[in-house]
Amino acid sequence: MISFIGIGSNQSEPIKQAQQAIKALTTLPDTTLINCSSLYSSSPMGPQDQPDYINAVAQIDTQLSAIELLNNLQQIELSQGRVRKDNRWGPRTLDLDIILYDNQEINNLRLTIPHYGMKAREFVLYPLQEIAPQLVLPDGTPLSQLVLACDKNGLQRVK
Repeated sequence: MISFIGIGSNQSEPIKQAQQAIKALTTLPDTTLINCSSLYSSSPMGPQDQPDYINAVAQIDTQLSAIELLNNLQQIELSQGRVRKDNRWGPRTLDLDIILYDNQEINNLRLTIPHYGMKAREFVLYPLQEIAPQLVLPDGTPLSQLVLACDKNGLQRVK
């Protein structure tokens, strides 16, 4: 299953956190890292009294189920110091989100795919376009159409 993983960090050396997460994706069972976007700097969502984020999107090919993939991604987050708090958009060492899982639509208590906020988030859309410019979402929406409608909000490529 071709899947796209959103990567974000704004604590404990965010560039290093993102790079370590990308490396960790190569160690997932039955999974191959196909491609990864550049790293981008973005303003935080929610509370603005926190550092900017470093973001990227990785493309993988996995035989893991969506829930198995989620479990493995959460294990990577924990291994890199992620502490889950009630503050949804607060600072974090690492955030790994399944943006797309093949062409599937999944909606259960643990997982919503496509990721519920992806269509409006510049820090997802622009890195995703970098590595998959011809992508069409499960609902038939071309990624290029979403990017055209999404302001960069200061998003900048850093690496």
